[in-house]
Amino acid sequence: MGRGVGYLETMADSSFKARLSPSIGALPADQWDALAGDDNPFVSYAFLTALEDSGSVGSGTGWSPAPIVIEDEAGSLVAAMPCYAKGHSQGEYVFDHAWADAWHRAGQNYYPKLQISVPFTPATGPRMLLSADLWAEPLLRAAEQICSANEFSSAHATFIEPDQLPLFEKAGWMARSDIQFHWHNRGFGSFDEFLDALSSRKRKNLRKERAKAQDGVSIRHFRGSEIKPEHWDAFWVFYQDTGARKWGTPYLTREAFDLMSERMGEQMLLVLAFMDDVPIAGALNFVGGSAIYGRYWGCSVDKPFLHFELCYYQAIDLAIELGLDRVEAGAQGGHKLARGYEPVKTWSAHWIADPGFRAAVADFLEREAQGVSADQMFLDQRTPFKKG
Repeated sequence: MGRGVGYLETMADSSFKARLSPSIGALPADQWDALAGDDNPFVSYAFLTALEDSGSVGSGTGWSPAPIVIEDEAGSLVAAMPCYAKGHSQGEYVFDHAWADAWHRAGQNYYPKLQISVPFTPATGPRMLLSADLWAEPLLRAAEQICSANEFSSAHATFIEPDQLPLFEKAGWMARSDIQFHWHNRGFGSFDEFLDALSSRKRKNLRKERAKAQDGVSIRHFRGSEIKPEHWDAFWVFYQDTGARKWGTPYLTREAFDLMSERMGEQMLLVLAFMDDVPIAGALNFVGGSAIYGRYWGCSVDKPFLHFELCYYQAIDLAIELGLDRVEAGAQGGHKLARGYEPVKTWSAHWIADPGFRAAVADFLEREAQGVSADQMFLDQRTPFKKG
């Protein structure tokens, strides 16, 4: 990370220390998970260390683990943030390329920067793991000090749990919003009950899509220990194909799926489509305490509407079956709107070291926010649900 950073005193009374850890794997698993809780699978010790141990993050990836932790006098964790020193802006899903270009044109270095996030995962969750909110400001001040000490241009926390956004704003970080599409469970007892809430035309369209997608195809669910190596082998082919078409090189290594499967058990749910007992497509979901998170998809056969079936409709079926509140189906995808997924604001927070650059970004964010709010109002009026 440039110059080494040791312990950072962040309070005058020195009752605690904030420091960088070389990795999340170097920290106590039980203490990390006690702070992370069990609602969001992506901030768990199991998920984040699977990325480290599989080589999906680390040397050569542009994602160097740099978690910031605060310890009490006994050396126990009271606060933590999953952080990464970044040499690019890939795998973040909150685009700051224009900021980087502008700063480079001004003759300055935008990279490295500090990224407070879950790599390759555009899913909302806690970005500060806190035993109490009082640790939020010291944690963010430590992040700022680390950036200054290492000549980082900025720090960015992405896909922040909305309840934590005021903690970032109170510390003076700048808020940014965007839109994703989530499905919300309104107490539906079945997929048909969900369809009944839609307008007649949309309901008919969804039924037609499901029928065409399922024609000649067998769809099977595998969870936890039911997911065998041959299932991962098939899914790996699908994942590589999608990754190569979207961003050139898939972010996760093959070993990452094995480690996640080994460590996360029932939190992983793989949906595979078979034709003549041969897998032709798959979608990988993670199950949290209140949501299903759709993460990866791919196929070897281009079958109409199969993507919608595996990624969106099957996820709705599963959320209803498991009694979960929502489905988060990842970034992008205005096409989700017609399929019952509603626009939801997502949030990020940003700290810029240079005062002039910070003022320019603040002006940009103010103007951008007006457009995002207008987009959400427009989209809210075009959901497929019955009006009135």
